[in-house]
Amino acid sequence: MYSFFEKSDDQIQVDVTKELRFDPSLTSTQIAVTCKDGVVTLSGNVPHFFEKTSAEEAAQRVGGVRAVADEIEVKLMGAYEKSDEDIANAALNAIQWNFSVPRDVKVSVDNGWVTLRGEAEWNFQRTAAKKAIGHLMGVVGVKNEMVIRPKADATDVQKRIEAAFKRSAEDEGKNISVNVQVNKVILTGKVNSFSDLADAGVAAWNTPGVGEVSNRLTIN
Repeated sequence: MYSFFEKSDDQIQVDVTKELRFDPSLTSTQIAVTCKDGVVTLSGNVPHFFEKTSAEEAAQRVGGVRAVADEIEVKLMGAYEKSDEDIANAALNAIQWNFSVPRDVKVSVDNGWVTLRGEAEWNFQRTAAKKAIGHLMGVVGVKNEMVIRPKADATDVQKRIEAAFKRSAEDEGKNISVNVQVNKVILTGKVNSFSDLADAGVAAWNTPGVGEVSNRLTIN
């Protein structure tokens, strides 16, 4: 049994490959995995944008992974191919029927790439918009240019991060420094795992007024 610190790059590569094969949402067998110093690189091609994001999430679930570089390309085939007009209409319907997405989101499509513009009060609204579009057939990629307007407060961000770790019986929140520049949050410090690093980022995103998170935390 490997601990986080004992896992070799070869073992991480094997574990990520197994996780990709285990995930039922991934149908492509054309994904290659490499690993160096805990950084996993995914390459190859998939038939749908949703599978690209699923592969990245699967790799992040594996213990020992410090970061994921997603170089997977989306190559549409057969029924997955749609015109930009079809994608635009489907995207507008997806947004209108999604309770979490602001109603005034603007959509543009260019060769299967969907660009989202508009304003949101919370990051979860921006994330919901991207997920709603990412599941549509014909989508090659999503550029999320939605902005969050309210101004963030450094003290509020710090408290939310510490509270998030306390709920999981951990005290790592106090080892994280928070710097707020308008609505951009910069996190620095050290945590014990990739999961802790991700949790800190989520806590920062879940703070009102946060429009961008620069997660510069490192793993011990």
